[in-house]
Amino acid sequence: MTDQRNKSKGKGEGKSKSKYTQTRGGAMSGAGDGMDRRKLLGGMVSAGAVLGLGAASKAASAQGGTAGSEENGAPESLLKLARLRSYKARRSSSWDRSGGNGDAVGVAAGGSATILDVQGAGVVTHVWFTIASDDAHHLKNLVLRMWWDGESSPSVEAPIGDFFGLTLGEYFTYQSALTTVAPVKALNCYFEMPFANGAKITVTNQGKQKTNALYFAVDYVTLASLPEDVGRFHAQYRQAAPAKGWSDDWKNNWDKGVGDKKNLNGEGNYVFMEATGRGHFVGVTHGVVQNQDEWFGEGDDMIFIDGDTQPTINGTGTEDYYNGAWDFGLQSFGYMHNGAPYMVDPERIGGRYCLYRWHIESPIPFEKSIRVTMEHGHANHRSDNFYTVAYWYQTEPHAAFPALPAPEERIPRLFAVGGPGAEKQGTGD
Repeated sequence: MTDQRNKSKGKGEGKSKSKYTQTRGGAMSGAGDGMDRRKLLGGMVSAGAVLGLGAASKAASAQGGTAGSEENGAPESLLKLARLRSYKARRSSSWDRSGGNGDAVGVAAGGSATILDVQGAGVVTHVWFTIASDDAHHLKNLVLRMWWDGESSPSVEAPIGDFFGLTLGEYFTYQSALTTVAPVKALNCYFEMPFANGAKITVTNQGKQKTNALYFAVDYVTLASLPEDVGRFHAQYRQAAPAKGWSDDWKNNWDKGVGDKKNLNGEGNYVFMEATGRGHFVGVTHGVVQNQDEWFGEGDDMIFIDGDTQPTINGTGTEDYYNGAWDFGLQSFGYMHNGAPYMVDPERIGGRYCLYRWHIESPIPFEKSIRVTMEHGHANHRSDNFYTVAYWYQTEPHAAFPALPAPEERIPRLFAVGGPGAEKQGTGD
């Protein structure tokens, strides 16, 4: 959003702290948000149709199934769940092969566990983890990787917590169409992950302590073949800790002309992801730690498609991109497509946010390339910490991912970046 809200302070509008109740401890949204289990499951089914499992169903139909046709006046949507399937349902899990109750695997420091290793064509439809570890930072130290069709570099690489929306390395519960964290510490995702001739998923422990118990379940279906018009699932972690802002005076910055600065080409923006090839962008999870007071989210989203030098898609503010408004009212929320389900001490040094946005209603396509970015503050004037995972589908091969930051660099902490209140901050050493 523009700086108009800030100029209205003192007039009973805008983001006056007296107008909103501060959220402390990151209250979670759930069934009380007017969303029951049936609606959640129905939304997941709709999401599956948009993202392409319908194509997999067509492949199943080619094997003798009945999906896809509208007969006797019955619309496709009416009988969607009732239509018979011809694919084969499978699961890779950590169940105790001895028949006992030791249904988990340990992962030594520096070691890896293979979660899925399968040949042939199919679609991963659901991934679940829960973890028992004495490592306080295991959500940042455990790295999730996925490969499709024998590729040499993974299409998915992210700390396990970040991949499931826990972008600050802390547990909380929330629900959305594609990721959920259920009580207690149950990590779930529902992205469709197709593969034509093989899939491999691993978890690597980059921490210094053993993971005592990694429980997992990967649900997938096998197909005779995969349609050719199906992209491969990708997820990429990035961070800026801190982002490099150009102003160290954000206490009164709007009165001093910060809002008059211009940024038309995205120079200096935070980059969620870059890709080459053909595909579509489906969303992002985003963690923020404030290194200074006041509202962090005056940055616009800017998406550059197929080589455009000006933003193909230009937004109006950080909270607007996440489909909220007016600093989120300084309160947490979570819905099917969008949310800020974790919010602690907003607009203060040390304020923490976890955000997400899913474009399942209309994934953002690209034919040659895409670059998804966001300003960190208006025209990049702020220096907060950003931790993100971007999710998309595309043809292979994919462009090389940036190197994953070292484990200790992924753990959120405050940085002294100047400005009012800096004496309260850590040194960043």
